[in-house]
Amino acid sequence: MLPPPFVRRLLLTPLLFALTLLIIVVFPVAYPVAFVLGRDRGRAARLLWFALTWGTRESVAVLECGWLWCRRRAHDDRHYDIIRRYVAALYAVAERRLGLRVRIEGDAETGTGGDRPLIVLSRHAGPGDALLLVHHLLTDYRRRPRVVMKSQLQLDPCVDIAANRMPNVFVSPGGRAIDDISCLATGLGPRDALMIFPEGGNFTPERRQRAIRRLTRLRRADEAERASRMPNLMPPRPGGVLAALEAAPSADVVFVAHIGLDDMTTAGDIWRRVPLTGVVHAHWWRIPAEDVPGDRDARTDWLYTQWERADAWITANRAPEPK
Repeated sequence: MLPPPFVRRLLLTPLLFALTLLIIVVFPVAYPVAFVLGRDRGRAARLLWFALTWGTRESVAVLECGWLWCRRRAHDDRHYDIIRRYVAALYAVAERRLGLRVRIEGDAETGTGGDRPLIVLSRHAGPGDALLLVHHLLTDYRRRPRVVMKSQLQLDPCVDIAANRMPNVFVSPGGRAIDDISCLATGLGPRDALMIFPEGGNFTPERRQRAIRRLTRLRRADEAERASRMPNLMPPRPGGVLAALEAAPSADVVFVAHIGLDDMTTAGDIWRRVPLTGVVHAHWWRIPAEDVPGDRDARTDWLYTQWERADAWITANRAPEPK
C-alpha cells in the first residue's frame, strides 16, 4: 500500500533533489572515468549522462508544478506543457546517448486527423514504451493524453504531482479500475487521447502463460484458445476497454504494436542492449468510432481480432537478435 500523498511528497521530493544534486556534483569526475574505463561501447558513460538529464529535467518539472501551485493554478492545462518538455528532453537524450531510433508507420491520419477524441490501446513491452507513446501524442500529434497507469508510479515525484493534477487514473490490484476508466473516458474532448494498456502489465512469457491459465480457470475457453495462438502478446483484458468504449462512444480507436524494446525486461538486459543497435518500430492503425461494434460480446471478439492483427505484425517484423 502506498503512503498518502502528503507523506510521499514530503519524503520523495527532497530525495529527488538530493540525488540530482549528487549526480551533478560527481558528474565532472565520474563521466571521464566511466568514459575512459568503460568497455564495450561506453555503456556506463551513456547511462550516467541519461541519469543526469533525467534527474535535472524531473527536478525542473517538479519545481514548475510547485510554481503553478503557488499561483493557484494546480489544475491548469499548463501541466501538459511541463510534461511535454520533460518527456521531450528524455527522448532527445535517449536519441543522442542511448542510440534510440523510432520509426512509426500506419495511417497518415492516425494521430492528427480530425478533432475527434481517441482511445489508444497499446501493447506493453519493454522499458519506456509508455513514455515514448506519451511523447508522440503530446509533441507530434498535439494530443492531451489521459493515461491509465499503475499506482506504484506515484512513487516518482513528477508523476505523482503532475499526473494527479490532470485527468489520469492510477489502478491497483483489487481496485475499482473499470469504474475509474469509465469516469476517465467520460467527457473526452476533441484533442484528448485516453491511453490504455489492455494486457495489464509488461509482457513476459511467464505472465502470458499465467494469463492463459486464468482464462481457462474462468471457463473462457475461446479466449484462452485464441490467446494461445498469440506468442508475442498477453491476452487483452476487455473490462477496461469496454468501459471506455461505452463511456466515449464518439471516440475513434487507435491500436499500437511495436518491437525493439521487447528483450529489455531487467536492468541486466538494459545494460547489455545499450547503446541500442536496432530501431524501435511501431505500427499504428485507427478505427473510426462508427466501425466499432455496438454489442458487448461483439466488442470483445473485435478486440481479440485487433490483438491478433498486432501479434501477426510483430511476428512479421520481429527485429533480429543483437549480435
